[in-house]
Amino acid sequence: MTDTLAQPLSLPCGAQLGNRLVKAAMTEGLADPGGVPTAELETLYGLWSDGGAGLLLSGNILIDGDHLERPGNVIIDREPNEEMHTALSRWATAATRNGNHFWAQISHAGRQTQTNINPHPKAPSPVKINLPGGQFGEPVALSIPEIEDIVKRFGVCAAAVKAAGFTGVQVHAAHGYLLSQFLSPRSNLRTDKYGGELANRARVLMDAVKTVRDAVGPDFPVSVKLNSADFQKGGFAFEDSLQVAQWLESAGIDMLEISGGTYEQPKLLGAQGLEEEEPQHVAKSTLLREAYFVDFALAMQKKVSIPLMVTGGFRRRDVMEQAISAGGASLVGLGRPMCVMTDAPARLLRDLKELPRYEAELAFFPPWLAFLNRIKALRTMATFGVQYWYYAQLDTLGHTGSAAPDMTPFAATRKVMAQQKRWIAARRQR
Repeated sequence: MTDTLAQPLSLPCGAQLGNRLVKAAMTEGLADPGGVPTAELETLYGLWSDGGAGLLLSGNILIDGDHLERPGNVIIDREPNEEMHTALSRWATAATRNGNHFWAQISHAGRQTQTNINPHPKAPSPVKINLPGGQFGEPVALSIPEIEDIVKRFGVCAAAVKAAGFTGVQVHAAHGYLLSQFLSPRSNLRTDKYGGELANRARVLMDAVKTVRDAVGPDFPVSVKLNSADFQKGGFAFEDSLQVAQWLESAGIDMLEISGGTYEQPKLLGAQGLEEEEPQHVAKSTLLREAYFVDFALAMQKKVSIPLMVTGGFRRRDVMEQAISAGGASLVGLGRPMCVMTDAPARLLRDLKELPRYEAELAFFPPWLAFLNRIKALRTMATFGVQYWYYAQLDTLGHTGSAAPDMTPFAATRKVMAQQKRWIAARRQR
């Protein structure tokens, strides 16, 4: 067993994680058309609880049913009724059956709501997402009362999951979702108290964190997922992220997950968007090159003392161990590998040296078609097509208990698109 990854971690609130490996948040798409957790979610998270991670993070749990990250999201946009509370409790029971933590990732999609859910989603400012295909509509600027209501909803959701047996929460302020949109001067053009200087752009996030902490109390883990940068010209930069991290530490959060990118610049997927990546002023470390954001975490650890989690790109055990032993990360997040190898943490803790990469990640552009990768629009479509393959794996795990790694990305895309279409139709008939 590798001692570095097996070490427990004590959080500022007093809670303890059993080891340093985390099943990172991945959108599941397995809720029913009312946004209620299903038996398929219980199956999926039971498998992951058996898989050896000290912490499981849920996919997006949305606080507004009109602003979903994708069809099939769990939705807690009001005080739960008996049906919702029971379903949440069953989900939490399955996800903690091996004594690990299970935290709810709480989110609002803002302008990153698909048009098939809401053609005119609310956002900090009416700035449309710069992606081809018409998947995202023209957003409408939020009013101040609407912003205040959103802040309250974060607290309502946090209280609901705590009552259901979840063991912590994570406020999602990364990847271009609503709180991330407020942080970015590129998507936040407001001139009121929620726009302009960084302190104003961070106001909604800080208010949401306070509301969540008030709802769950001092002994319950509260974390935040924050972009190291958006990697877009004129967007949220690393210098901004450093400052926000310090404010979050002062607000009493227990863990900060470092990520990066948006739908326009999908750095979170290890991919390049339509525009050139904006360089960030962060020193390159001597760590093994694999993880996407470990250098940012190393630089951030010089400014904050709270535990940091890094997700994205990890495959080799020695890289994970080095990231932790070098002090850049307290926790390592695993995502895509666990869509097929659900017990990846347990294998790493025993003797596995490297997690597999799956053929789907290369299927759209095999080496002999590498020239297509230079066409930005095709590259972006391929990135999201591969993502659908992982969506299909989670769906298959939830329904059958086993992955389907031989499924082609094209078959997976057809399957997921058909499911989403049926889910939206059923939701509209409710």
